[in-house]
Amino acid sequence: MRDESLNDLLANLAARVPAPGGGTAAALHLAQAAALVGMVGRYSDGPKYAEHADTVAAIVSESDTLRGRALRLAEADAAAFSHVAESYRLPKDSEEDRAARTRAIADALVEACRPPADGIDLAERVVTLAEQLLPVGNRNVITDVAAAAEAARAGATTARVNIEVNLGGITDDAERRGLAASVHRVDAICDRADKVTADVRARITA
Repeated sequence: MRDESLNDLLANLAARVPAPGGGTAAALHLAQAAALVGMVGRYSDGPKYAEHADTVAAIVSESDTLRGRALRLAEADAAAFSHVAESYRLPKDSEEDRAARTRAIADALVEACRPPADGIDLAERVVTLAEQLLPVGNRNVITDVAAAAEAARAGATTARVNIEVNLGGITDDAERRGLAASVHRVDAICDRADKVTADVRARITA
């Protein structure tokens, strides 16, 4: 997926195939968010920003790491959902077949929830970087801090619905509780992202 052209990736998203789908889109939102943070950081160097050079360098470094992680999540999500689709195609002729199919589906759904759950963690971290960069970054590209926060927000909310849609099919109580806890964190992430955007808008209209 990382080697595809943008046009090919969008064509695959638009195709009538199980994956890539919304979970992959969530991860791509997060990759864009991390990339935007990195871009603003790279514009916030030189003597004018020397006082915050260490902070900005750390933000840039972590944003690059998160961008790579997000792309890997996009690929992992597509692979995991393909396994879900395969499990639904298992035979259900006998009682044994049906029981095995149910177990396979439940296991596949847990694995399918892992990339979006990791994506929620990643979204929270990108928003944190945006919060750190906002007061010290180059004002000329400060709107891209808001763009990063909004992309992280979209990644988190999209990841959330991709977990929620699968929770009902997960039979392991501990797994379900852990995933539900990830889901419950999203509102706070969105509130923080909204505040970053509001702060940016206040700054550019002052």
